Amino acid sequence: MVSTSAQSPSSSPYATHEVTNQAPPLPPYDASDDRALLEGLRREGAGWAEEDVRRLGLRAGSAQAQEWGELANRNEPELRTHDRYGNRVDEVDFHPSWHHLMRTAVAEGLAGAPWADDRPGAHVARTAGGLVWGHTEAGHGCPTSMTYAAVPALRATPELAKVYEPLLTSREYDPELRVPTEKPGLLAGMGMTEKQGGSDVRTNTTVATPTAEAGVYTLRGHKWFTSAPMCDVFLVLAQAPGGLSCFLVPRILPDGGRNPFRIQRLKDKLGNRSNASSEPEFHGTVAWLVGAEGRGVKTIIEMVNCTRLDCVMSSATLMRKTLVEAGHHARYRGAFGARLIDQPLMRNVLADLALESEAATTLTLRLAGAADRAVRGDAGEKAFRRIATAVGKYWVTKRGPAFTAEALECLGGNGYVEDSGMPRHYREAPLLSIWEGSGNVNALDVLRALGREPDTAEALFAELALARGADTRLDETVTSLRRQLAETDQVGARRLVERMALALQASLLVRDAPHPVADAFCATRLGGDWGHAFGTLPAGADLGSILDRALPVREG
Repeated sequence: MVSTSAQSPSSSPYATHEVTNQAPPLPPYDASDDRALLEGLRREGAGWAEEDVRRLGLRAGSAQAQEWGELANRNEPELRTHDRYGNRVDEVDFHPSWHHLMRTAVAEGLAGAPWADDRPGAHVARTAGGLVWGHTEAGHGCPTSMTYAAVPALRATPELAKVYEPLLTSREYDPELRVPTEKPGLLAGMGMTEKQGGSDVRTNTTVATPTAEAGVYTLRGHKWFTSAPMCDVFLVLAQAPGGLSCFLVPRILPDGGRNPFRIQRLKDKLGNRSNASSEPEFHGTVAWLVGAEGRGVKTIIEMVNCTRLDCVMSSATLMRKTLVEAGHHARYRGAFGARLIDQPLMRNVLADLALESEAATTLTLRLAGAADRAVRGDAGEKAFRRIATAVGKYWVTKRGPAFTAEALECLGGNGYVEDSGMPRHYREAPLLSIWEGSGNVNALDVLRALGREPDTAEALFAELALARGADTRLDETVTSLRRQLAETDQVGARRLVERMALALQASLLVRDAPHPVADAFCATRLGGDWGHAFGTLPAGADLGSILDRALPVREG
């Protein structure tokens, strides 16, 4: 009998070829190796955080962290409604990789930590951290985002904020369901939409009934899309006697008992598979009023501003991650006698994607800077944030799916295979334009802001004026935008918001990016010299400079 244990693959009778012309694994890599991100971090007042962002970028690009992201999505959360004895528990079990990702994100200040940080730029630093740590996977960004956003909403009731804010801003991750005040740190979720209304939350039917104790109610009803059901507390909308109101709902009551939070099922979603999204029912569920009765929407509006910023951030992160993957593949893959990255048409595609990615990242950090200065009392930045966040949420998240599809195509058939990771990114991309209001909701919100808060338009045009005279195409766009502003109704809302977003991105790039980047962006996105697909930059575009900036060569 002949042993085959010592045979090499090349000498095996079953070997037909050697593996050649395939890119090596991308990890380890530095997810913070992004000039647009680091320049924006410094520009928006958080240069002091650069060392931490760079450290987190190396960790995000490590083989271990990348594996956590893959495993958390491959091993999806599982719902346990009852224990072995028949007791209702309503718990969701996660793969250990989910907890590794969450523990890192919370420890790095990507949840509520900025609200406890007095340094100017703290919110910018958090956003930059999200832009690099998001290279692992997107699902666990949901509970960290909601925790971040819950803090300003909770401040509407100072006595509740006094108890819970120090725990929501903690950097300690504790996944166990226990009495909130006995834990080192908390996570917050939200329960707003219902099956009959969706974004039209004023049609909610969940009822809040006052108890004999001031500020305490019981809830009866259901929620249609409540993500991260293992969070410790939730902000929930319900109809109180005084109208739609906001409530704080803990999973575990102060006496250690379980608050009725009956999870009917977990959603079977297109993407975001690592994250559990549920349909809970409330029946006698104890809740504390946040803000005043009938002021539920006003109470949560600050929460929405925060989570919409995170939608822009997450979409920009997906763009950057898939661009890095596409560029890596193109550097190593050869076809028709040359590396893909040296083929003129592929260079055009990658350069066009790089423009889109830099514009998204730059806008994300500008929005984070506005948020940081707004919470510190800057009225002008508050007005700018109000409209620019809705504009950015509409446009950047709309560009995400087309972008990830093009990046996937750069890998050809390799990109269509699940273990490349690209299909996961592609499935993830559409979520960001749906979460916190679809495109129509955000476009209408921009119209609402323009009509009810005139200072928002003034703030936007003041921002655009900072680039006046630098590029005639931008100047012409701003002039026509003023005219369009006065004529737009609901039917034209999307066209208006798209042009506002492009003008804003162009303004930022003209002021802060190298000339080849700004010129190519203005020529295509504003000047009309642009095809309908990526990879249609005009012949005069400096593709080399754009690519060298976006895809620096890795050592070794």
